Amino acid sequence: MAFLPSWVCVLVGCFSVSLAGPSNLSDLEPPLWKDSPGQLSDYRVENSMYIINPWVYLERMGMYKILLNQTARYFAKFAPENEQNILWGLPLQYGWQYRTGRLADPTRRTNCGYESGDLMCVSVDSWWADLNYFLCSLPFLAAVDSGIMGISSDQVNLLPPPKNQRKFCYNVSSCHSSFPETMSKWNIFYQHLQSPFSKFDDLLKYLWTAHTSTLADTIKSFEDRDMDESGKHHPQQTDTRAENETPHILTHRYDYYSKTEAHFERSWVVAVEYIAAVHFPTTLIRTYNFQKGLPPRILVTTDVAPFINDFTTFQNVVLLLLNMLGNMDKSTGYLCTEKPNEYSSHLESSSRDYGNNS
Repeated sequence: MAFLPSWVCVLVGCFSVSLAGPSNLSDLEPPLWKDSPGQLSDYRVENSMYIINPWVYLERMGMYKILLNQTARYFAKFAPENEQNILWGLPLQYGWQYRTGRLADPTRRTNCGYESGDLMCVSVDSWWADLNYFLCSLPFLAAVDSGIMGISSDQVNLLPPPKNQRKFCYNVSSCHSSFPETMSKWNIFYQHLQSPFSKFDDLLKYLWTAHTSTLADTIKSFEDRDMDESGKHHPQQTDTRAENETPHILTHRYDYYSKTEAHFERSWVVAVEYIAAVHFPTTLIRTYNFQKGLPPRILVTTDVAPFINDFTTFQNVVLLLLNMLGNMDKSTGYLCTEKPNEYSSHLESSSRDYGNNS
């Protein structure tokens, strides 16, 4: 396995390649950014509490937009127009999921997320949408808790999805209760962000620490085959049920997708660990260019990288590398059990080299 660090450098370097982008920064913004709420008062208010429905695309995107707006003053010292705000990676990833159809109902039992139905709907059955929920709600609510939003911690409440409500948290209090360590890490990031002595590289470190903690804390809850709607576990599958017995959910989110897409999802989580280890700068331009390498649609069974006709060469190469990374993890367990941080210095150096040559 000695070749692994250098091999991962190829992947990180591929992501770090700088591609020419539009000169107007507004052209890089996520889909419907301008149509999304830009301040808390744009949401419904009940009893002095802001009510947000994160299962509507624009309302969840608005949470990101407010977060970017409220933190802009802390990044002004690094670059104008909020371009160096490292929180851009969150809404841009969410926007990519929307643009590529990954927020829609993968079971197709509903019209949630489809042009023929409710295009703004975010499906609770979507693996991507569920993980993104926590990569939106936890940093947003932690920002509220840290005082950045200028309101008290009990003034925001998120609405639940139509099912699987127990898998999620909905306000500062419940998220602290469910994910205390991760919420603490987001709070630490905001504490350093508000310091006049904060350095860009340090902020990246704290951001990625909170980001990877969010994934580690939440991903397993969407891979559980034996849970019913009440949140109870059922260790054995049965084919016969009493007439009034609660139906068991005997699939996890991966089962809703083609094997090719499910493999990409698993590989993506592994890749994020290494992207985090090199402290990839999730600024507006860097993230926009980075996402040019991601699949432009949901993968189907017949998709075999690097031979997908409607993908660019860059997208084919990136998907091939991600698949190789996922295969390595699946066959050895090496990437999951070894800490990527042990290669951090080596990878950071490689990433800088790619950046300097771009």
